[in-house]
Amino acid sequence: MIRARLLTRPDDDPDWQLVAAARVHDEAAIRELVRRMNPRLFRIARGILPSDAEAEEAVQDAYLAAFTRLDSFRGEARFSTWISRIAINAARMRARRPRPEKDHVTVTDDLASSAEVLVFPGAETAEAGMGRHEVRALLEEALASLPPDLRLPFLLHEAEGQPVLAIARDLALNPITVRTRLFRARRQLRLTLEARLRGGFDAVFPFDGARCAMMADRVVGGLRAKAGR
Repeated sequence: MIRARLLTRPDDDPDWQLVAAARVHDEAAIRELVRRMNPRLFRIARGILPSDAEAEEAVQDAYLAAFTRLDSFRGEARFSTWISRIAINAARMRARRPRPEKDHVTVTDDLASSAEVLVFPGAETAEAGMGRHEVRALLEEALASLPPDLRLPFLLHEAEGQPVLAIARDLALNPITVRTRLFRARRQLRLTLEARLRGGFDAVFPFDGARCAMMADRVVGGLRAKAGR
C-alpha cells in the first residue's frame, strides 16, 4: 500500500523510481541515490558539524537510518527532503556527542597530501586549477568559522539554492529568523571575503569522486551487515 502511494507521485519526485527499486534492496538504485544525495547531505552535515570527518560519519548514519526504514517513506514529500531531515537529525545528534581529542583523517585529507593538479587536453591549466583550489579552501575556511546556526542556513540557501520558506520548514524556524541569519552570515563573511565570495558557493564542500564511491560502498556494506543479522 505504501509502495503504491509512492509510485503515484512521479511528477513530484525525480527520484521516485530509484526509491521504489531501493525499497526492494536494489543495490544499484541505492548507490545512485547515494551519489545524487551526497552533495546536499554533506553540506547539511558540514553546516552543523565542525569537521569533514564528523560530517561524513553523520551522512553515513543518515543513509543507514533512511535505507533501513525506507518503508516509512510515503511520498508525502520529495525523497531528497525526507532524507535531508534525517541528515539534519543525524548531524545534530553527533554534534551533541563529546568531542574527540583528535579529528579523524578524511579521504580528502589523504588525497590532498599526495595529489597534484593534473592537466588533460581541454582541461583548465594547472595554475587555474590551483587558483580555484585556493579560493575554495579560503571560502571553506571562512564558512567553517561561522557558528552552526548561521552556517547551515547559509549553505542551504547559497550552495543548495533552497528558498527561505523551505529552509524554515526543514529547520523548524520562523522565515524571519532564517532571513536574519542569512543576513548575519553574509555580513560576517563580507568583512574579509566580499570580493571572492560572489558566485562561488556551488564549489564548496564537494562530495564526489573517491569519497562519493566510498560512501556508497560503506552504505551498501552496512545494509548487508544489518540484513545478515
